[in-house]
Amino acid sequence: MTECFHSPIQRDQAVLGCLLGTAVGDALGLPYEGLSRRRIAKLGTARHRLVLGRGMLSDDTEQSLMLAAALCRHPDDLDEMQRDLGRQLQWWLLALPAGVGLSTAKAIARLWLGIPARKSGVRSAGNGAAMRSVIVGVICSEDATQRRDVAIAACQVTHTDPRAEESAVLVAEAAACSVHGLSNGEAIGRLERHVVSDEMKSRWQRLKSGLKTEQSVMDFAVEIGCGTGVSGFAPNTVAVALYAWLRHRRDFATTVRSVIECGGDTDTVASIAGGISGAEVGEEGIPQEWIEGICDWPRSVSHIRKVAFAVAKSSRKVPHAPWPFVVLRNAFFLAVVLLHGLRRTLPPY
Repeated sequence: MTECFHSPIQRDQAVLGCLLGTAVGDALGLPYEGLSRRRIAKLGTARHRLVLGRGMLSDDTEQSLMLAAALCRHPDDLDEMQRDLGRQLQWWLLALPAGVGLSTAKAIARLWLGIPARKSGVRSAGNGAAMRSVIVGVICSEDATQRRDVAIAACQVTHTDPRAEESAVLVAEAAACSVHGLSNGEAIGRLERHVVSDEMKSRWQRLKSGLKTEQSVMDFAVEIGCGTGVSGFAPNTVAVALYAWLRHRRDFATTVRSVIECGGDTDTVASIAGGISGAEVGEEGIPQEWIEGICDWPRSVSHIRKVAFAVAKSSRKVPHAPWPFVVLRNAFFLAVVLLHGLRRTLPPY
């Protein structure tokens, strides 16, 4: 018998909550990326602070939207879904986005060389695949086999390391548990079936013991070796994101803040944790000022809502951001990131 933590959320609310939660976590975490937890603590409570008190989106949100579109257009054909995602990534890289992961960039270069999407991935256990997999768990929440197959297929476009695949599957599974409102006990049982690597097994034991003693997210991160910040190693990122979600169920704000406070790859950890929590609480559970604080274009909050509507209705026609405008936006975003980096070197940051 399935043990529920709360009633399952409606599909349209779950999809919108997931994509908005991913975007909010991404935008909130981005200004803190690379900072130590001590430095983050000095800055105070996490808020939008990238540019004039507003937030912008990074590759975490962009790739989540790409995968959502590819899966919607090809729900029953993994090969076509991979090719669609690969094509989107190719044009995305040509628009010169800031902060592309090295492994993802290598995989996209292989795509441009004519290597098919099913073979374009590189041997890496980075965060690229896990960060875009939350939406898979929401779209495929009713079919466990499809959920796993899609997560792995989407992962293999850029990453082939078994630990990257494992992390992508765990993220998707957590999102499905969120949608169905499963209790922590039930969710942990389902997630544990997908824990296969030695690295994740050791983190999983600490996760379970930490939940029993109500250990803080920061202390859990320290215990798994992330005392100076959560690294870009997928098992670390996913373990911290899952722990924060399980530790602070249905409390979106605390979930996201707690992972940002850990430092390191804050935008990715916060986007994953935010996407999973958002799928559970819907838009109503996300602080409205955090949603309104995102100032981006053409992948704006309005655009995210349109994508979420298409996904919820299983439409094959998913809105896309016009490529020339994306190029202009990326030039501005790069300038913002460089200025933000310069600001870090000046007091009293």
